Amino acid sequence: MNAKKRVLILCTGNSARSQMAEGLLRSMAGDLLDVFSAGTRPAGLNPNAVAAMAEIGIDISGHRSKSVDEFRAQEFDYVITVCDNAKEACPVFPGHARQIHHDFEDPAAAPTDRQLAVFRKVRDELHAWLAKLAPRFAGGMTD
Repeated sequence: MNAKKRVLILCTGNSARSQMAEGLLRSMAGDLLDVFSAGTRPAGLNPNAVAAMAEIGIDISGHRSKSVDEFRAQEFDYVITVCDNAKEACPVFPGHARQIHHDFEDPAAAPTDRQLAVFRKVRDELHAWLAKLAPRFAGGMTD
């Protein structure tokens, strides 16, 4: 049996989009994948990301914002960037990592009175996008 595939999800702050994507992909993958997230300039976990994920039964409250530097020497099967800034700043990882990119709106940049609604929208967009990608990562994986 092959070792679990390793997936790293990157955004700029590792505070919202990549954190939600990590939680979603872990939920979809069960124990089929090792999923991590990091940021090019870590900014701390956004409470609205935690709240939006809790609404769908996924607890990311124990996550912490991590720097991509923590993962530089590690090998990954997939490196996913979820914002254009992270794509531009993404380092080269050792091994054969396949890079996948999609730019998602930064929910933390939304006006305060609309922020949670935008977090929900981005969460749902991430979920739909990752659900389409999931079969690539591990055969037969569903959400």
